[in-house]
Amino acid sequence: MKKILLAGAALGFAMSSASADIVIATAGPMTGQYASFGEQMKTGAEQAVADINAAGGVNGEMLKLEIGDDACDPKQAVAVANQFAGSGVAFVAGHFCSGSSIPASAVYSDEGIIQISPASTNPTFTDERPGGADGGTYRVCGRDDQQGETAAAYLLENFAGKKIAFVHDKTAYGKGLADATKGSFEAGGGTAAMYEAYTAGEKDYSALVSKMKQEGIDVLYVGGYHTEAGLMARQMKEQGMSTVLVSGDALVTDEYWAITGDAGEGTLMTFSPDPTKSPAAAEVVKALKDAGKTTEGYVMYTYAAIQAYAQAVTAAGSTDYDAVREALNAGDFKTVLGDLSFDEKGDVSLPGYVFYRWSDGKYAEIE
Repeated sequence: MKKILLAGAALGFAMSSASADIVIATAGPMTGQYASFGEQMKTGAEQAVADINAAGGVNGEMLKLEIGDDACDPKQAVAVANQFAGSGVAFVAGHFCSGSSIPASAVYSDEGIIQISPASTNPTFTDERPGGADGGTYRVCGRDDQQGETAAAYLLENFAGKKIAFVHDKTAYGKGLADATKGSFEAGGGTAAMYEAYTAGEKDYSALVSKMKQEGIDVLYVGGYHTEAGLMARQMKEQGMSTVLVSGDALVTDEYWAITGDAGEGTLMTFSPDPTKSPAAAEVVKALKDAGKTTEGYVMYTYAAIQAYAQAVTAAGSTDYDAVREALNAGDFKTVLGDLSFDEKGDVSLPGYVFYRWSDGKYAEIE
């Protein structure tokens, strides 16, 4: 039975005003400390819907977009998922945080809603996919075990003999990424000098920083988000440390440098190959830039998730859950990320991860 738990306003839930026939949605942290990522997803979703509708829609029907705010909170994500079900949403490009996507995926599976996450990287999301091989859960981003392998290989090659600390924020994403990286690092012969958990949302990490300074830590690997990582970078510099901060894809937002200032110089992070440089994305990137909108982070991933769904609906000839799921399983899709397909778990065929370096307020792929 479909459940309508709360009024849309109570969820930070909004609806676009454009008339349409196929109701789709995106959901992520539209408010809170990770709202920059929600803005990335919203921007990508709105542009995809506008472009698809301008080209005639999907099977002659227009797309209608709803936006859900989960604030990266698992309980709120489930509430948003139930609200989408009550609103007749057929597809969700979301969520952002793995800790939100995983519980929400159970609701979507029960309600016959296709889910393609642009950003949730925890392996459990697809390894324990609701419905197994018959599930409708997918992602267009990579996985933390892939990201961890890339990070570990870089650490082993570039920081041999250095003292490396691994810390995480206890979330599904942060702990999963730190553990995957540390595991690959140790499998490759490395030894972690420290392994600690920290509490997300705090403003003062000086005790952790002091401990690292006392231990002579050369490299800090952070499994977590840009807000806390930025504070750690700044507080390490304040204590006179030259420790290199390394992290994952949750640092792909300009807000990281806004927090760190010059203390962010030289920060390293893993992310997929720059999607804005894909020839397939050129027109979309230009349109967004001309409109003064961001193209960073997960804008293109959200756009691509909607493209894949729209093409699957076209192939299926309807929005029927099973028909679309079969089309997603069998199809090859042309997106702003390049041509992609999905494996038996719902993971994407795109290339994995590369390294980026922050310098002078910007991040760029290391050639």
